[in-house]
Amino acid sequence: MKENEPREKLEIELGEQLNALISASHALNVRAAAKFDSSLQPAAFHIVRWLYSYGPTNAATLADSTAMDRSSVSRLVKQLQSLGYVNREASPKDGRGIVLSLTEYGQQKIIDALKEKESIFYERLSDWKDAELHDFIQMLRQFNGFNRR
Repeated sequence: MKENEPREKLEIELGEQLNALISASHALNVRAAAKFDSSLQPAAFHIVRWLYSYGPTNAATLADSTAMDRSSVSRLVKQLQSLGYVNREASPKDGRGIVLSLTEYGQQKIIDALKEKESIFYERLSDWKDAELHDFIQMLRQFNGFNRR
């Protein structure tokens, strides 16, 4: 028996649990995307979600931040704009660039879609003690490289 075998087993178990979390989160994202607008691809929801979380930006930043190519972002933004979810406006900084942002309608739709997703995770935590939840948050922050309070 190797000296580090128990550690390797723990790391494998951690990987399995992280994979389960990622898979569950992805499935909930797909459900939230369908609740947002079932006529759209989940990638469009990803764009809306990013704009909701981080605010107005240009298409290049949006493409880089969502790991999508610019042509896909452009196509999806046009679709989102035609449905009334996204605004395209001239940049207030130079007037030449285009800034993308959510409309009020888009913001309300994303909030409604995210409530359902979040409620499922919150339900799983409902019987946790506050100290357990606090410890879990701290461990996730550390794991994610956010060692701040």
